Amino acid sequence: MAGMSPLFRRKGPAPQDRLVTLIGKPGCHLCDDAQVVVEKVCGDLGVPWERRDITEDPALHDQYWEQIPVVLVDGKQHTFWRVDEERLRRELSGN
Repeated sequence: MAGMSPLFRRKGPAPQDRLVTLIGKPGCHLCDDAQVVVEKVCGDLGVPWERRDITEDPALHDQYWEQIPVVLVDGKQHTFWRVDEERLRRELSGN
């Protein structure tokens, strides 16, 4: 890659080296909607993802209870309430 033009170099970590975390709670229709988007985008790009339940984690509850669903990318908040498929895809693909 050393001889490659910067235009063709990967700008960030490879998709499989990323982690998406969906923070929500059972019975939350927005959380269910967010999961559909996260599953689709992560599945398309080969990005691992996890779901965390605020009712089982007091620290997550205290931090995010007013914002769920919350999506973290590599531990940093990406969005909350509604997940935009194209925005998440851009974030994960480095574009």
